[in-house]
Amino acid sequence: MPSQVPVAKRRRRRRLIAAPFVVLLLLAIVSYTSWILRPTSLPWSVNSVEWVRHDVPFGNWLADETEQGYYSWKAPKKGGPQRKTLPALGLNSARLSLTAPPGVGWPPSIQPVFPQPLPGEGVWNPTGPPVDGGPPVLVTTYRPEVDYPRLVAYLAWFDHTRSNLAYYPGRYEPPHAAVRGPMMVPPSQRGRLLATFNAGFTYVDGHNGSTDNGRVNEPLKDGNATLVGYSDGRVDIVDWSDGPNAGPDVAWTRQSLAPIIWNGALNPALNDHPNSPQWGYGLGGRTRVWRTGVGIDARGNLMYVAADGQSVITLAKILQHVGAVRAMELDINPEWHTLITYTHDPGLLPTMVEPNPMHSANRYLVRDDRDFFAVYLPLPAPVAVPFS
Repeated sequence: MPSQVPVAKRRRRRRLIAAPFVVLLLLAIVSYTSWILRPTSLPWSVNSVEWVRHDVPFGNWLADETEQGYYSWKAPKKGGPQRKTLPALGLNSARLSLTAPPGVGWPPSIQPVFPQPLPGEGVWNPTGPPVDGGPPVLVTTYRPEVDYPRLVAYLAWFDHTRSNLAYYPGRYEPPHAAVRGPMMVPPSQRGRLLATFNAGFTYVDGHNGSTDNGRVNEPLKDGNATLVGYSDGRVDIVDWSDGPNAGPDVAWTRQSLAPIIWNGALNPALNDHPNSPQWGYGLGGRTRVWRTGVGIDARGNLMYVAADGQSVITLAKILQHVGAVRAMELDINPEWHTLITYTHDPGLLPTMVEPNPMHSANRYLVRDDRDFFAVYLPLPAPVAVPFS
């Protein structure tokens, strides 16, 4: 007859086997609690995924596999029914009949891609008060690809002679800001606020440097496309080659990978290989995700675009189509794209231009985790980033 293991010994053995799992569970609970209780602007679901990526062993792999299934299911499909109208998000339909008055420097309407354009497609609309007889900010939408008739690009145009642009660090990005600042639009500056939009990839993902008012947040990297705000109000995109800091005539800089358009032509190094993260890692390994970018037109004005279902190549083609002669990619994926315009009638009223259910229109009026840009009515003084 087989010997019987004493009950006490069996219990001891179970405890010894279970002990490591209990310890791991307790460590996970402590880690997750610490992460989830830290200040953040992210919704709970996104913040939880970020914890998995940062603190869970093999968390990146686990999150990637889960997201690959979900986002593959959600991926845009070619063809399908045509749109009958463009999204009204962020646009006042009463403005769609406006045309550019002569002499105010509006950009030309965007040439429609579809043979039968929808009402208002590619027509620029002002969102703020006029400055010197012209609009400082214009917005529009258009469908960029015949093969994907449901996709819409959301665009903004900023007149550099009628606005000032400022760059602000967020709560955690850039990671080593020389001056962290308000992490939102300073309350004292909101009376001249026109628009806000997201910045680029995080520093850890691309060694994308930045500076504010002559102070280095993260060192600038040669070869990166760099959005530059000069103290005389000009903005430009340059292929950086001037070392870790900017010169005395520069108010701020923000980098994000290599240029995607130069001298009006697409960068020949652009690719949409699903296993290449060179141009940003799309959630689930997808290349067609929400992407954002900025471009400079031939007159030195800045254009911003946000569009779902884009590869870096199609993003570059959008910017090229709307007149960019130099351009760079900003942040990607559904969590990070944000373009907001503001009116002042009578109080400050923010309006999200493109749909993003993960953020509200108040995103940059409260402290945010990521860095961002604010567009202001100009002041009669050299441009600097106002932190108060």
